[in-house]
Amino acid sequence: MGTLIGTFLLLMILGLPVAVSMAGASLLFVLISGSVPDVVVAQRMIAGVESFPLLAVPFFILAGNLMNIAGITGRIYNFAVALVGWMRGGLGQVNIIGSVVFAGMSGTAIADAAGLGTIEIKAMKDHGYETEFAVGVTAASATLGPIIPPSLPFVIYGMMANVSIGSLFLAGLLPGAVLTILMMLTVAYYARRNNWGGDVAFNWKRLGGAGLEVLIVLSFPLSIWLMTLAGVSPNVATGIAFVALLALDWRFNFSAVMALMAPVILIGGMTLGWFTPTEAAVAAVIWALFLGLVRYRSMTFKTLAKATFDTIETTASVLFIVTAASVFAWLLTTTQAAQTLTDAILSVTQNKWVFLLMANVLILIVGCFIDTIAAITILVPILLPIVLKLGIDPIHFGLIMTLNLMIGLLHPPMGMVLFVLARVARLSVERTTMAILPWLVPLFVALIAITYIPQITLWLPTAMGMAGK
Repeated sequence: MGTLIGTFLLLMILGLPVAVSMAGASLLFVLISGSVPDVVVAQRMIAGVESFPLLAVPFFILAGNLMNIAGITGRIYNFAVALVGWMRGGLGQVNIIGSVVFAGMSGTAIADAAGLGTIEIKAMKDHGYETEFAVGVTAASATLGPIIPPSLPFVIYGMMANVSIGSLFLAGLLPGAVLTILMMLTVAYYARRNNWGGDVAFNWKRLGGAGLEVLIVLSFPLSIWLMTLAGVSPNVATGIAFVALLALDWRFNFSAVMALMAPVILIGGMTLGWFTPTEAAVAAVIWALFLGLVRYRSMTFKTLAKATFDTIETTASVLFIVTAASVFAWLLTTTQAAQTLTDAILSVTQNKWVFLLMANVLILIVGCFIDTIAAITILVPILLPIVLKLGIDPIHFGLIMTLNLMIGLLHPPMGMVLFVLARVARLSVERTTMAILPWLVPLFVALIAITYIPQITLWLPTAMGMAGK
C-alpha cells in the first residue's frame, strides 16, 4: 500500500499528469509486488470503461462543443442582459444567469469558463468593472455547470456508485438554485458597497420579452400535462407542443428559448422514461445539431469538424483518467488500503454528520490536487461503503462530492478553471487566485446547506418518484 501511494505522490510531485501518475504507480506496484499478473493491469483498465453509462461522456462533451459553435453563447448573453442587466451590478448578475442557462447544455465547469466566460469577462471589463471582480464571479458561476444537469461528474459518479444518473440530474436542480441565489446576493452586496448601478437602462419591453421567453419554455411541459389530462396521448401531446414551440420561435426569433429548452428536453425525457441518461446525451447532440445546422445555420463543415476533433481529444483524456483511476482504485481495494482507511475513519466517528464534515475536508483537499474525474473514481470505492453503513443517501453524497470538487477546480495547484480564467483574463495565477477567494464564501455556505439539509438534494427526486431508481 505504501509503495503504491508513495509512488503516485512522487510522480505527481515530479509534474506528471495525474492519469500517467496513477497508471505508472499501479504498474510499478504490480511489477515489484508480483502479487498479480502484469496482464491484470490492462484487463482492469479495459474493465474500467466497459460501462454503458460511460457512453454518455463523449456525447455530452460533443453537445457542449456544438453549443459553443452554434451561436448559442451570444444568445444566452443577450437574454441574460435583458433579464437582469438593469439590476445593480448588472453584468455580474448577467454572468450568473448566463452560466445557469449554459449549465443546462454543457455539463462541465471548464466549458462554461472557456466559452461563455470569455464573452462575459470582456464585456465586464469594457463596462468598467475591475478585472479581478469579473474573474471572481465568472469562476464562481462556472461551478454551476456540473451541478445543474446535465453533468459529466454525475455520469461518472453514477457509474462508480451504481446509482441512477437520472436521479442525480434531478437532485442537482435545487442545489443549483441555492448556489445561484447566493451568488446573486454576493453580486448585490458588491454593487451596494461600490455603489454600482445597472449596466443597461431598465426597459419594460426588453424585460417583458425575456420574461416571455421563460414563460414559453415553462409552458412547454405544462401544455403537455394539460393535454394529457384531456385524454391526448403523451407522445401526441409532446409533438403538438413541440411544433407550436418551433413555430413561435421561427416567427418571433427569440434569443434563448431554444437554449433554455435543452435541460427541459433532457430532464423531461428521462423523467417520462423516453430515454436513459446515455440516450439523453445523444438527444443533446441532436438538439445542438438542429440548432446549429437548421435553426440558426451558424455551423460550417470546418467548425463542425473542429468540434468533433476537440471532443475526441477531450474524451480520450477523460477516459484515460477513468481507466488509470480504475486500476489504482482496484489496487487500493485488493491491498486492503481502502478497508484500512474505512476502518480508520469509522474508528474516529460513526456519527454521519461528523463523517460528512470529515468527508468535505478530505474531498476539498483531494480536489485541489487531482482532476475531478480521477478524484471521483478513486474516492467513491473508499467512501461509499462508509456512506451506506452510516445511512447516508448516495445521491445526496454525490452532490456533496461534486460541489467539493468544483470548489477544488478554483484552487491551485491543479484548479483547471483557475488556469483557464487566468489565460482568458490575462492575469497571473496569483492575482486570479486572490480574485476568486471572496467567492468561496457563497460556495461554502451552499456546501454547508447542501450537506446538512439533505432535503435540498433529495426532495425533487422523491417528488418525481425517482428516488432510489
